[in-house]
Amino acid sequence: MNTELVKIILAFVVLINPFSALSLFLDLTKGYSPANRRKVAQIACFTIFSTIAIFTLLGEGLLKVLGISVGSFQVAGGLLVFLIAINMMNGGGNPVKPNNEDIEVNSSLVASAVVPLAIPMMIGPGGISAVIIYSSRVSGLWEVGIIIAAGLLISLFCYATLMAAGRVSRFVGDTGLNILSRVMGMLLAAVAVEITLSGIKAILPSLMS
Repeated sequence: MNTELVKIILAFVVLINPFSALSLFLDLTKGYSPANRRKVAQIACFTIFSTIAIFTLLGEGLLKVLGISVGSFQVAGGLLVFLIAINMMNGGGNPVKPNNEDIEVNSSLVASAVVPLAIPMMIGPGGISAVIIYSSRVSGLWEVGIIIAAGLLISLFCYATLMAAGRVSRFVGDTGLNILSRVMGMLLAAVAVEITLSGIKAILPSLMS
C-alpha cells in the first residue's frame, strides 16, 4: 500500500477516532430498529466522507481566498493537532470535540446523524484541519485521489465500528477506551510534529537546508 496513503489513514483514524463516538451513537439510537440504527450509521459516515472530499478539493483554494500561506496553516494546524495529542495522552480526550452531556440531540434521525454524531463528534476542527493540510501539499490528481481514498477507507472503518458499537463497548470497556485514547494520542503527536516541521520548512526553507 502507498506509504502516504497509510500515513493519511493513520492521521484520520486518530483524529476522527470513531471509538470516542460509540456512547453517543448508542444513546442516539436507543430504541431504534436495526434498520434505523444502520441508517444513522450510514448517514454519519457518508457525512464524514463528504466533508473530507469537499475540503480536499476546496481546502487550498480556501487558504488562497483567506490569504493564508500553506506553511502558516501547516504550523498552526500542527500545533492544534499536537495540543489535541497531549490532551489525549493525559486522558482528557479530544478537547475540540464536545462531551456527550454538552450535546443537544435533534429529534430528526437524519439531522442527529449529521449533527452532532458526524460533525463535530467524529470529524471536528482537528480532522478538518488535517484534511486541508494534506490537500494543500498535493501536486496532482493522483495525490488528491489518495486523500479521498483515505477518506473512503476511514468512513468504512467508522461504519463498521458504529455497527459493532454495543459489542465493542462491552468488550473494551471504559478502561480499554481510555488506554486506546492514550495510544492514539502518542501516534497523533508524531503526526503533529511532522506537519509542523513541514510548515516550518515551507516558511523558512533556509533553516532546514
